[in-house]
Amino acid sequence: MKDLKKKLPGIVLCLGLAIPAWFLGQWLPLIGAPVFAIFIGMLVGSFYQQRQSTQAGIAYTSKYILQWAVVLLGFGLNLSQVMSVGVTSLPIILTTITTSLLVAYGLQKTFKLDVNIATLIGVGSSICGGSAIAATAPVIDAKDDEVAQSISVIFLFNILAALIFPTLGGLLGLSNHGFALFAGTAVNDTSSVTATAAAWDAIHHSRTLEGATIVKLTRTLAIIPITLGLSFYRMYQVKRAGGQGASQFSFKRAFPMFVLYFFLASVLTTLLSLLGVNTAIFEPLKTLSKFFIVMAMTAIGLNTNVVKLVKSGGQAIGLGATCWIAIAIMSLLMQSLLGTW
Repeated sequence: MKDLKKKLPGIVLCLGLAIPAWFLGQWLPLIGAPVFAIFIGMLVGSFYQQRQSTQAGIAYTSKYILQWAVVLLGFGLNLSQVMSVGVTSLPIILTTITTSLLVAYGLQKTFKLDVNIATLIGVGSSICGGSAIAATAPVIDAKDDEVAQSISVIFLFNILAALIFPTLGGLLGLSNHGFALFAGTAVNDTSSVTATAAAWDAIHHSRTLEGATIVKLTRTLAIIPITLGLSFYRMYQVKRAGGQGASQFSFKRAFPMFVLYFFLASVLTTLLSLLGVNTAIFEPLKTLSKFFIVMAMTAIGLNTNVVKLVKSGGQAIGLGATCWIAIAIMSLLMQSLLGTW
């Protein structure tokens, strides 16, 4: 109870700031509530002085509320639907994810970026934007300003994709199915995939939105192997480096349990769907997941060093642009090879 009283002021602060960010995100979905939340948090954090009374709750929100958001995200994944429709896009998904991660890893030193920022940009670009960053950040112990910077970079290229890709797809002569695959694999965030596919549908009077969304949900499943792989790699690094605490750093500590709960939530949703239960009952949990991400982004904004964010912004954008372009090219190349264009 004493611990809760200590955290409550900070949690309430994040909740209060998350509410206007949530409504702004509903008004401008292409930008999204998480981006508004980060900027509102940074704005308030630049002059907010009552850190001592709220810091414990802010830290709890940025870490544990974020993890609960990822767990609840699992209730939006029907694995049977994803596997039946999304499996055809699997070769493209695997190659685009691999491309982004290799580009981020290979160019991290070229752009003079911290390893954590490069990892978050690579994962966010290749899997599912903010949700992937939310899942990865606790595993690699990313700082709040690293998360904020990565989310900001992903947001920039989300907007560019929604504006450019429908026209680009038309110039390239993509079919409706081909554009659904392109949007689902080459656009970062779910809301931006929706916006991009909807723009295509408006131009071509088609129905690519559902197909693009399912491809995107299939990409989301990559959260599981990627976060597990990163947790094992981090355990290996700590063991190899030695030093204080290395002998106590075990698999149990490295394993991200919230990712297991995310998977179990997906399995539960799938089983109930197969039994004929209407999975619309999980809609409130999916909405709560999105709101928890907004709360966590508010906390991250409050803890973000704005000066540091601006100083390294150019390098982060450069890496994000390289990952984004590489993914788009690889998606189109794989479609050409597989004949899905």
